[in-house]
Amino acid sequence: MDNSIPKGPKSEASFGPQKKKRRWFKSVMLVLLISFMIIQFFQPDKNNNNVVVANNISSIVAVPDSVNKILYTACNDCHSNNTEYPWYSNIQPVGWWLADHITDGKNELNFNEFATYSTKRQLKKLEEIKKEVKKGDMPLEPYSWIHKSAKLDHAQKELI
Repeated sequence: MDNSIPKGPKSEASFGPQKKKRRWFKSVMLVLLISFMIIQFFQPDKNNNNVVVANNISSIVAVPDSVNKILYTACNDCHSNNTEYPWYSNIQPVGWWLADHITDGKNELNFNEFATYSTKRQLKKLEEIKKEVKKGDMPLEPYSWIHKSAKLDHAQKELI
Protein backbone atom coordinates (compact mmCIF):
# COMPACT_ATOMS: atom_id res chain seq x y z
CA MET A 1 0.00 0.00 0.00
CA ASP A 2 1.40 3.38 -1.01
CA ASN A 3 0.71 6.10 1.61
CA SER A 4 2.83 8.77 0.00
CA ILE A 5 1.49 12.16 -0.97
CA PRO A 6 1.02 12.43 -4.70
CA LYS A 7 3.67 14.51 -6.39
CA GLY A 8 2.79 16.90 -9.15
CA PRO A 9 0.06 19.55 -9.44
CA LYS A 10 -2.30 19.82 -6.51
CA SER A 11 -5.81 18.73 -7.15
CA GLU A 12 -8.56 21.36 -7.50
CA ALA A 13 -10.28 19.93 -4.44
CA SER A 14 -7.42 21.17 -2.22
CA PHE A 15 -8.01 24.76 -3.44
CA GLY A 16 -11.80 24.62 -3.15
CA PRO A 17 -12.45 26.46 0.16
CA GLN A 18 -9.80 29.12 -0.47
CA LYS A 19 -10.99 29.71 -4.01
CA LYS A 20 -14.62 29.97 -2.84
CA LYS A 21 -13.66 32.54 -0.19
CA ARG A 22 -11.78 34.61 -2.72
CA ARG A 23 -14.66 34.44 -5.23
CA TRP A 24 -17.16 35.36 -2.49
CA PHE A 25 -14.99 38.32 -1.40
CA LYS A 26 -14.69 39.59 -4.99
CA SER A 27 -18.45 39.27 -5.48
CA VAL A 28 -19.21 41.21 -2.30
CA MET A 29 -16.71 43.94 -3.22
CA LEU A 30 -18.22 44.23 -6.71
CA VAL A 31 -21.74 44.56 -5.29
CA LEU A 32 -20.53 47.23 -2.83
CA LEU A 33 -18.75 49.15 -5.59
CA ILE A 34 -21.79 49.07 -7.87
CA SER A 35 -24.06 50.10 -4.97
CA PHE A 36 -21.73 52.99 -4.12
CA MET A 37 -21.78 54.14 -7.74
CA ILE A 38 -25.58 53.93 -7.96
CA ILE A 39 -26.23 55.95 -4.78
CA GLN A 40 -24.20 58.83 -6.21
CA PHE A 41 -27.19 59.58 -8.47
CA PHE A 42 -29.42 60.23 -5.44
CA GLN A 43 -28.30 63.62 -4.17
CA PRO A 44 -30.18 65.39 -1.36
CA ASP A 45 -31.59 68.86 -1.91
CA LYS A 46 -29.18 71.65 -1.06
CA ASN A 47 -29.95 74.23 1.60
CA ASN A 48 -29.24 77.28 -0.55
CA ASN A 49 -31.35 80.39 -0.48
CA ASN A 50 -29.39 83.55 -1.22
CA VAL A 51 -32.44 85.78 -0.80
CA VAL A 52 -32.26 88.23 2.10
CA VAL A 53 -34.94 87.07 4.46
CA ALA A 54 -37.20 89.55 6.24
CA ASN A 55 -37.51 87.16 9.18
CA ASN A 56 -33.78 87.10 9.88
CA ILE A 57 -32.66 87.49 13.51
CA SER A 58 -31.11 90.88 12.70
CA SER A 59 -34.56 92.22 11.74
CA ILE A 60 -35.71 92.09 15.37
CA VAL A 61 -32.50 91.89 17.43
CA ALA A 62 -29.69 94.42 17.14
CA VAL A 63 -26.84 92.10 16.15
CA PRO A 64 -23.47 93.87 16.05
CA ASP A 65 -21.36 93.23 12.95
CA SER A 66 -18.74 91.43 15.04
CA VAL A 67 -21.34 88.96 16.34
CA ASN A 68 -22.95 88.65 12.92
CA LYS A 69 -19.56 87.64 11.50
CA ILE A 70 -19.15 84.97 14.20
CA LEU A 71 -22.66 83.64 13.56
CA TYR A 72 -21.95 83.49 9.83
CA THR A 73 -18.64 81.65 10.30
CA ALA A 74 -19.58 79.28 13.11
CA CYS A 75 -23.35 78.80 12.95
CA ASN A 76 -25.01 79.58 9.62
CA ASP A 77 -24.12 76.37 7.79
CA CYS A 78 -26.47 74.44 10.09
CA HIS A 79 -28.74 77.19 11.46
CA SER A 80 -29.79 79.21 8.41
CA ASN A 81 -31.37 78.79 5.00
CA ASN A 82 -28.00 79.04 3.25
CA THR A 83 -25.30 76.43 3.70
CA GLU A 84 -21.85 76.56 2.17
CA TYR A 85 -21.24 72.94 1.25
CA PRO A 86 -17.81 71.32 1.28
CA TRP A 87 -16.72 69.23 -1.72
CA TYR A 88 -17.35 65.95 0.09
CA SER A 89 -21.05 66.74 0.47
CA ASN A 90 -21.45 65.48 -3.12
CA ILE A 91 -20.33 61.99 -2.10
CA GLN A 92 -23.06 59.73 -0.80
CA PRO A 93 -23.81 58.68 1.90
CA VAL A 94 -21.91 61.66 3.40
CA GLY A 95 -24.23 64.11 1.62
CA TRP A 96 -27.28 62.42 3.12
CA TRP A 97 -25.76 62.59 6.60
CA LEU A 98 -24.97 66.31 6.17
CA ALA A 99 -28.45 67.05 4.82
CA ASP A 100 -30.01 65.30 7.82
CA HIS A 101 -27.72 67.18 10.21
CA ILE A 102 -28.55 70.53 8.60
CA THR A 103 -32.28 69.79 8.73
CA ASP A 104 -31.99 68.96 12.44
CA GLY A 105 -30.01 72.15 13.06
CA LYS A 106 -32.55 74.31 11.23
CA ASN A 107 -35.43 72.67 13.09
CA GLU A 108 -33.74 73.50 16.38
CA LEU A 109 -32.80 77.09 15.45
CA ASN A 110 -32.96 78.95 12.15
CA PHE A 111 -31.51 82.46 12.19
CA ASN A 112 -33.30 83.26 8.90
CA GLU A 113 -36.69 82.39 10.42
CA PHE A 114 -36.06 83.79 13.91
CA ALA A 115 -38.62 86.60 13.60
CA THR A 116 -41.38 84.03 13.00
CA TYR A 117 -40.83 82.50 16.45
CA SER A 118 -43.04 83.54 19.34
CA THR A 119 -41.47 86.03 21.75
CA LYS A 120 -41.25 83.29 24.37
CA ARG A 121 -39.44 80.97 21.96
CA GLN A 122 -37.11 83.76 20.81
CA LEU A 123 -36.05 84.48 24.40
CA LYS A 124 -35.62 80.77 25.09
CA LYS A 125 -33.47 80.34 21.95
CA LEU A 126 -31.29 83.32 22.89
CA GLU A 127 -30.71 81.78 26.33
CA GLU A 128 -29.94 78.40 24.76
CA ILE A 129 -27.44 80.01 22.38
CA LYS A 130 -25.71 81.67 25.33
CA LYS A 131 -25.62 78.42 27.32
CA GLU A 132 -24.51 76.16 24.43
CA VAL A 133 -21.74 78.51 23.31
CA LYS A 134 -20.51 79.10 26.86
CA LYS A 135 -20.33 75.34 27.54
CA GLY A 136 -18.53 74.79 24.24
CA ASP A 137 -21.27 72.51 22.90
CA MET A 138 -21.77 74.75 19.87
CA PRO A 139 -20.48 74.75 17.28
CA LEU A 140 -20.22 70.98 17.33
CA GLU A 141 -16.71 69.67 17.78
CA PRO A 142 -16.62 67.62 14.53
CA TYR A 143 -17.69 70.74 12.61
CA SER A 144 -14.86 72.70 14.24
CA TRP A 145 -12.33 70.02 13.28
CA ILE A 146 -13.03 70.60 9.61
CA HIS A 147 -13.92 74.30 9.79
CA LYS A 148 -11.08 75.72 11.89
CA SER A 149 -12.47 79.25 11.66
CA ALA A 150 -15.65 78.08 13.43
CA LYS A 151 -13.77 77.24 16.63
CA LEU A 152 -14.63 80.02 19.06
CA ASP A 153 -12.13 81.53 21.43
CA HIS A 154 -13.08 83.00 24.81
CA ALA A 155 -13.50 86.54 23.45
CA GLN A 156 -15.82 85.38 20.67
CA LYS A 157 -17.92 83.41 23.15
CA GLU A 158 -18.23 86.51 25.32
CA LEU A 159 -19.31 88.60 22.31
CA ILE A 160 -22.13 86.20 21.59
